[in-house]
Amino acid sequence: MAPLDFINHLFNFVAPAFAVGFLCALLGRVGARQNGKRMAWWAQGAINFVVGVAVLAAGLIFLGQDGRMATYAALVVACGTSQWIVSGGWRR
Repeated sequence: MAPLDFINHLFNFVAPAFAVGFLCALLGRVGARQNGKRMAWWAQGAINFVVGVAVLAAGLIFLGQDGRMATYAALVVACGTSQWIVSGGWRR
């Protein structure tokens, strides 16, 4: 595989984690209360992104194939849970 093909495959592999992670961070601001200390939206999105990539990699390893719906469902649940933890939803 050529290097540009590898980069293309890698970007396409992590694109769902990027989209879901940063959308969770941005949409999490809509329903969030204004409290004193808050993490920046881009930092929340970055944490969600890392969690999402870990879930996608685990799905690839355990299921043996990329793009399974079970992996995407786990991605949504993991990013939602990560956003809830990072935004301090467990304190309310």
